[in-house]
Order: sequence, then structure tokens, then C-alpha cells
Amino acid sequence: MTARPLPGTDCAAGIRARVADRAGRIGTDGRRPVLAVVTATDDAAAAWYVRSIASAAETAGVDCRVVDLGAQASPGEIGACLQDLSADRDVRGIVLQTPLPAGAEPAVLAGAIVPDKDVDGANPLSLGYLAAGRRAFAPATAEAVVTLLDQHDVDVAGCHVVVVGRSTVVGKPLAQLLLDRDATVSLCHSGTRDLAAIASSADIVVAAVGHAHLITAEHVGPGATVVDVGTNPTDDGGLAGDVDPAVVGKAAALTPVPGGVGPVTTALLLQHTVFGPGG
Repeated sequence: MTARPLPGTDCAAGIRARVADRAGRIGTDGRRPVLAVVTATDDAAAAWYVRSIASAAETAGVDCRVVDLGAQASPGEIGACLQDLSADRDVRGIVLQTPLPAGAEPAVLAGAIVPDKDVDGANPLSLGYLAAGRRAFAPATAEAVVTLLDQHDVDVAGCHVVVVGRSTVVGKPLAQLLLDRDATVSLCHSGTRDLAAIASSADIVVAAVGHAHLITAEHVGPGATVVDVGTNPTDDGGLAGDVDPAVVGKAAALTPVPGGVGPVTTALLLQHTVFGPGG
């Protein structure tokens, strides 16, 4: 068995095309919709991600305003910047890029982003609305997983899905999105006992732990679908996923890294910016 690839590039291109059409119709006085990305880190993976957002925005007719506060920025400076952007009528979406400087708490600072502009679902209010079934932005990476599965006709209803990783960026909100689609979800993490036994029982395995090649063939049952959310920088400047390449010989389907969840995530940030929550 060789796993069927589940690329995200075509899906992302379709989203960007819809965004470009919408952006061209809502612009006023020739001005394009603005997505602001606030960064306060020198992390290489974060820099790569921000560049990918800016590149995707350019192709979709969205202005990406990168606000680099520097790795030494204080929580007060970051919070004030987010408040200013929230009050800026030209800005339709705001992303607070992580990691943040020592002493800065992402959940506290993300609370400074008004929910209507919280296009990456980082404000605790947005996460609460999502859990309660109210209209809100879902974290783009979590939404990208279900969007990519839809694109490739992988129906999660009735399936056992094991999500490895419990972050508020992917794991927790993804579990909610999957439950809303009638999946049965096991949310696993670093403290899970006998992870391989649990994961290998799943119809679908989602790896979102930020640890290169942590998920091996022993974690995957024959014929399972595997979604790799990992984007771990390699020494040669590339990216490695959370899933070991050997899984390709056991799984029925596998998302690539790069070119899988990543491009769909950036496209969804643009969609959220232009269409609003639920758009």
C-alpha cells in the first residue's frame, strides 16, 4: 500500500481566487482590504510563516501589513499595538504571531484583538464562541484540517479521529470542529499513555505536536488517513512534518509537508479577512 497524497495547493488556490474576487468588489477608493500581522520574535519558523501569509495575500488582492515589534518587545507594547490595530477602520483582520517574548502571554494579549478582526481565532472569546456553537472565527490551522479533508472527500462523520496535540491553536479547536461534524474524537498529548495503541485504532490521525517525525508507522493503523500539521524547520532550510515518512507505506492517505495544511491555513486567513466569520 502506498498512501494517496492529500495536497492542499489546489484547495488553497480556489480559496484565494474567491478572496481575490471578493476583495476586488469591496475595495473603496482603490484601497485593498488590510490584514495586519503583528510579530515580536526572531524565530525562523515564524518568519517563514509570516512570509507565506504575505505572499498569499499579494496574490489574492489583500494588503498584508507586517508589524515587526522586535524580539525584545514588552507585553505592554504588543498589547497597545493590537489595540491600535483593532481601532483602525482600514484593518479588517489581525494576526498575533507566536512565539512571543518571555513574559508575554498569548491568550492575554490576544484578548486585545476585537473578535470581529480576530481572523486566527486567538482571542479566548472567539474560542468560547466556537465551543458554544456561536458565530466566530475558528483558528485557521484547525479549520484548514477539516477544509482539506472536505476537499478530498474524506467524510469524518462516524469516524474515530485521534488528534495528537492539545494546543488552543490546533488541537482543542479542531476537536470541536470535528465533533460538530459528528466525528468521535480522542484528544491526545504528551501525557497520553500508550499513544501508539490509541492512535493506531483511529480512522483518521491528525498530528499537531510540533515535533519532527514523532508519529511513526506504529501510530497508524492500516488504511488510516493521516493529516500532518507539523512545520518543523530543518538544518537545510526546509520543513519536516510531525509524521515519519515511513507512514506512507501503511496509511491510505497522507497530507504532504510542505504543501498540505499550510497553504490552506494561509488562504483561510485571507478568507476570514475578506468574508468575515462563517464566510
